[in-house]
Formats: sequence, structure tokens, C-alpha cells
Amino acid sequence: MNATVRGACPHDCPDTCALITTVENGVAIRVQGNPAHRHTDGALCTKVSRYTERSYHPERLLQPLKRVGPKGSGHFEPVSWDTALDDIAARLTAIAARDPQAIQPYSYAGTMGLVQGEGMAARFFHRLGAAHLERTICASAGAEGLMNTLGGKVGMKVEHFAEAKLIVIWGSNPIASNLHFWRLAQQAKRDGARLVCIDPRRSETAEKCHEHLALRPGTDAALALGLMHELIQHDWLDHDYIARHTEGWEGLRERALQWPPERAAAVCGVPVQQISALAHAYGTTKPAAIRLNYGMQRVRGGGNAVRAVACLPALVGAWRHRAGGLLLSASGHFPVQRAALHRPDLLGQRTPRTINMVTIGNDLLREASPDFGPRIEALIVYNSNPVAVAPESGKVVQGFAREDLFTVVLEHFQTDTADYADYILPATTQLEHWDIHASYGHTDVLLNRPAIAPLGQARTNTDIFRALAARMGFDDPCFSEDDLSLCRTAFGDTVSFDQLMDQGYATLDLPDAPFAHGGFPTASGRCTFFSARLAAQGQDGLPDHLPNFEVAGSSPQYPLAMISPPARNFLNSTFVNVQSLRDMEGEPLLEIHADDAEARGIQSGHMVRIFNDRGEYRCKAKVSSRARPGVVNGLGVWWRKLGPFGTNVNELTSQRLTDMGNGPVFYDCLVEVAGLPESV
Repeated sequence: MNATVRGACPHDCPDTCALITTVENGVAIRVQGNPAHRHTDGALCTKVSRYTERSYHPERLLQPLKRVGPKGSGHFEPVSWDTALDDIAARLTAIAARDPQAIQPYSYAGTMGLVQGEGMAARFFHRLGAAHLERTICASAGAEGLMNTLGGKVGMKVEHFAEAKLIVIWGSNPIASNLHFWRLAQQAKRDGARLVCIDPRRSETAEKCHEHLALRPGTDAALALGLMHELIQHDWLDHDYIARHTEGWEGLRERALQWPPERAAAVCGVPVQQISALAHAYGTTKPAAIRLNYGMQRVRGGGNAVRAVACLPALVGAWRHRAGGLLLSASGHFPVQRAALHRPDLLGQRTPRTINMVTIGNDLLREASPDFGPRIEALIVYNSNPVAVAPESGKVVQGFAREDLFTVVLEHFQTDTADYADYILPATTQLEHWDIHASYGHTDVLLNRPAIAPLGQARTNTDIFRALAARMGFDDPCFSEDDLSLCRTAFGDTVSFDQLMDQGYATLDLPDAPFAHGGFPTASGRCTFFSARLAAQGQDGLPDHLPNFEVAGSSPQYPLAMISPPARNFLNSTFVNVQSLRDMEGEPLLEIHADDAEARGIQSGHMVRIFNDRGEYRCKAKVSSRARPGVVNGLGVWWRKLGPFGTNVNELTSQRLTDMGNGPVFYDCLVEVAGLPESV
């Protein structure tokens, strides 16, 4: 018997595709894009089109496991759910009796679902009084930049990029990470639009654009200010829009006039002519649209960089057009009922401390103190793989290896992080549970229906936290709410749940050109060039270029800048263990420019040692024009244990934080590269 089931892709990607799963006699045999959903249009990326390989993977965890060997050894034995949950609840109860803040949740976007993400989990940790987690590892600097400029994570509708005449793709490789936007850009290109890519790496996308500006990592704000200088000098400005719908113009004008294109070019490491030409195109082409992405904000000045770029559309009046403006994230448009879903009221009067997920390596090694609070005694990890993805992973491993740290990991596979668990609890995949999804790349809500029964003894995240709540005596009725009810709670009455049940998606009712007449979600309703909010925090109220912590060319010892963009066939550390995708990706690589390779006697295929004061990473070199001189590209994020020497690129990244949003600085990293003897 055949059936088709509507669902949604759960992964951390702006496309948030609608899925159709074909089920035959209870087995999912195929996952396809839903052709009825306009943003998906029947097409999926290579990764998710192979989703059945992931759900039915031979190494899928299908029963609870208890550690029997040393931490990190990966040695476990099967136990029953009752045994695991009883022991976990008893251990957490004992720790909570001393101080519940010693219990630390750790999660991120392993699923983007509002229910299986933080739905029941947030309720559990609020009731427990556990420490909060500052979830900053991806996008928080850029989010703060948008908040302090546009008032929220808002922007133009993605579908209107197809009508733009100039598209600036800034810090993004949509061929690999935003496939459906790329189709829109291609449509615009066929209709005569000019495509410009700004990226330190000559990515697959950069190769297919009319122009590529290969700037140095962390210099995006300097480029944006250089563009502003030219817009002002040549009067390519919409004075009426600036007067009516912005604030702080005089200050921004004065700041931008300090950045002639020659200065910006020297900082960015690009030809002056490229900056002048882009400014002319941006100032004279209508409509002009910017697709900004999060790679460019993973440096010290990431928030300022997003602020600077987000000011550009208002200067030229691009927001007047539905095909003009900017899109970084659309998630702020979604009316998610977070308080109803997460129930922060369960905290009562308690105010637990907050741990930043980026600094987990340091924090796991910190002793109790009046400033820090108690030592972290227990760690509950779900929807994340911090041993692989968190920066400065040598310290992360050291922290996870503590014998006195009680660690529980909810997972599909025995990841690098799961190897350090005391208990691994098998979780369901997207084909096996209910969930509901917003998006940060379009403005549709999607509902995910379970297509198959949970495999083996796998349980939903929500069910695991319900079971722990029951064992710990949390008897509030909210812990009995089932997943379908949680899906209804997520948006309340703001989105038609009948429509979601009927077709699997519902489109938010938003204007085509949301800021054509101002109306930004700021306090004044204007685009804020000068942010009083930032000034009140002691920061510069105007966007500026903040040099990297580790400026390219500043260290004789570590002369190369390194960025670590995602491997094309993985999604962060997800899909790394799917054999067909790993076969396509090949092996961990460091892309290095021919000039830098020659100076070090390195050829393609050589094993190399990449190192700095934080650690070292070994992989094969690929001499490639994708790398610009002075910058190497360490493609990530491979599981450590699937790399040639049991490490990955995050051995080298630092735990320092961005200018705003307390985000990571993955692309603010200096290294040296040396060849290795063939015998190593």
C-alpha cells in the first residue's frame, strides 16, 4: 500500500523546503520536494533528497546506550528506557537539590522545528531552573546588526529577487546553501540582471556571477562604507527616502566620507575600480537587491558589518521597490508564540545564569566562583554536536572528557559528542514526528507530519523531556501536551492551522514592498543609521569597520587568514556520516592559493599541518583558485573521528566573541600551513 505524506525539511537552511514522502507498506522509500509549494517547486538539494539514507542508516541509534568505557572511547552497552530515564532523573534531581544552575542544556539548529527544537525542552529546563544557554553559534551578530538598523530580522520577500536588475550576493554561496534563491537569481540573470558576488572565496556561486569581489575576511564594513562614499560623492542618493524614513543621516554621511574607495580597497585587498564600479551599479540600477548571508558576520566586527550593509538600501531608496532592498533573515516576520510554547513563567522568580554556547570549551573547565556560579556538573545535549562544531575544540574535548561531568546526548548517530556521553538517547528523525516550522529565507509556515512510525526504540525529543519531567515530579499540565497540540500552540490563531493540515504550508499575509513607505519595526519606524540603543550600551551608534582580532598580515608567525566555509555536501556536521554524500565530498581539504602553496613547497594532494597557538589540524591541501592570496579555506565541518587524524578545522578557531550579539568569530583566525612528510 502506497501513501504520500506532506512534511518540511528540518535543517538549518533558508529554503525550508516542503517535502513529500512516499511510503510503501510502512517504509519511506522516497523524499521529494513538494511541487505545489512555490518556494520548493518540487526541487530539493542533494543532501535532503537522500533523507531516507539518513533515517534508515545502518548506524542509526535505535536503543538507549550507557557508557561502559572511558569518555571519548565510544564504548557503550544497551539499556532499557526505564533504566536510562530513572538514572538520569535521579542524577539531575540530586544536582538540582544543590544548585540547578549546575545543569546546562546545549542545543541549536539540528532541527529548525519549533516543537522538536525547544518546545518541550524549554519547558523542562525552565521548570528545573537550569542554566540558560545563549544560542549564538550561527547568526547572533548579524541578528543584532539588523535589530539595530531595521528593527528586526526582516527584509524583502525572496520571490521578488527574480525581478531585480542588480543582485549583490554578499557573503553567501547559494548554489551550495540556498538553492531556491539561486534559481530566482538565475531567472533574473536571464532577464538581464547583473549578479555580483562578494566573498573571500571564489565559490561555486562567485564563478557564475558577472563580478566577484574577493575581499579579505572581516573587511565587509569597510567595503560598505566605501560604497556609501561613492553614493554620496556622485549623489546617487534618494534624498526624499532618506529624509522621510531614516534617522542619523548626517552622522553616517560624515562617517562614510572618511572612506574613499582607495582606503576601502587597501583594507579589503580588492582593486579600487571594483569598488567604484559596484557603487555606480548600485546607485544607478533600479531595482537593486542584496542577498546577505551569515558568513560575513563571523568576525570581530560582524554586527557592525551587517549594520553597514543594511544601511545601503535606504540610501538609494531600494526599499521603494518590491524587488529592491535586502534579505538576510525573514524570521522576524513570523508571529511565533514563544512564551506559550516555552513557558518561561515556569521559572517563577528564579533568574538562572546564562552560558554562551560559543565558550563552552572554557566554561566546562571553569571552577565554581562567585562570578561564574557553580561548576557545570551536568550537560544535556540535543540538536547539536558541540565537540565537532564549537570553536577551539581542543578545549571542548577537554571539558567533555571530565569524569565528573554527567552528560546526556539525544541523537540519531554516535557523533563526536555522543562518544563523550554517559547516556545516549535515540531520537526520531523528521520522517517520524510532528513539527512546525518558520523560515529565515521565505515567509511561509510549514507543518511536518510523521510519515513513518519511529524506528526501533527511538523517541521524539518532546517525549524524552516529558518522561524526564514525570520522573522528576513536574506535574504542571503543560508537560502532558502532545506534539500536535504543541504545533497548534506555536502560532496560536495567527496562522490557519486548518490550512496547514490541508496543504502543509500557509503564507504570511505581508505587503510585497514592506518598507516602501518606511514603517520599519524600530521605535521611530525609521531605518536607524544611528542607533541610540547601541550608544546607550557604550558602543558606537554608527556602523564602522572594526578590524579583526587577528588581522591578515599582522603576524609573522601566522601569516595566513583562514575561513572555514561549509562543505557543499554537508550541512554543518549533519550528513557527514551519509556514505553517498561523503563519497561526493571526498575528504577534508584545505584550499590554498598557488602563490601561498609555492612559497611553502606544497602541492595538491600533499598532507599539510595547519596550526596556530590554539592547536593544529592535518588534512590534504588542494591548490585552488577558490582561495585568494593570503587566505586559506578549511572546508568544514567534518566529524573529528572521520578526519584523517581525529580532529577538524575547529581545533584552530577561537572562543572570542563578536562586537554585538556575542557570536563566534570562526572566520577571524590566523594560521600557518606547513607540508608534512609523505610518511605521516
